[in-house]
Amino acid sequence: MKVEIWSDVVCPFCYIGKRKFENALKDFAHRDEVEVVWHSFQLTPDFQPIPGESIHESLAKKKGVSVEEGRKMNDYMTEAAKEVGLNYQFEKTIPANTFLAHQLIHLGAHHGRQDATKERLMAAYYLEGQNIGDLDNLVKLGTEVGLDATESRAALTAGTYAEAVRLDEYHAQQIGVRGVPFFVFEDKYAVSGAQPSELFGEVLAKVYDEFKPAKPALTMVADGDTCGPEGCEI
Repeated sequence: MKVEIWSDVVCPFCYIGKRKFENALKDFAHRDEVEVVWHSFQLTPDFQPIPGESIHESLAKKKGVSVEEGRKMNDYMTEAAKEVGLNYQFEKTIPANTFLAHQLIHLGAHHGRQDATKERLMAAYYLEGQNIGDLDNLVKLGTEVGLDATESRAALTAGTYAEAVRLDEYHAQQIGVRGVPFFVFEDKYAVSGAQPSELFGEVLAKVYDEFKPAKPALTMVADGDTCGPEGCEI
């Protein structure tokens, strides 16, 4: 079963949604048969961070509200994150454009470390106050999940995966994604938002029952012997 997820590294609901989905997947009996693919989505593609500007100020400017209102929004997210074991540190958060970060996630995917890269960047941004828009820091974070520093720097500098990021975003437009996180199960069923783990669990079960592979037919070869693709049974 394939689950595709569009999200942005700096979307607070996306990290919460990631945890809720993971909790559902952990309790899913067929979790080893689930392939999770992360897709890029930038909430603010043209964002240009201002040195020294806090996340509260940046959010207030984006939403057209006061800085105090921006702080209240972030306080709300902090409490929501605690419900899934995440301790958001907005006082440390450094506003960043995520274009390079998404490229690093694609590099991680190339090496079979996509989820680990995604998780490391989200933790760095929300829990540790690290700058995920800085090339040197991204290279460092990549090495922490097993990516080669020289390759990461070269790929990010050359924009090797820039087109892959744009393609993800184009695909999101084509299927009508307006907000993230956005989950697509087997290219048929969609779930929008950081929904409860119970709902994700229900969808996983429903989709698995509908799309689960048919059991291979067994062919009789001798009395008491049956053979299938995995071998023979007595």
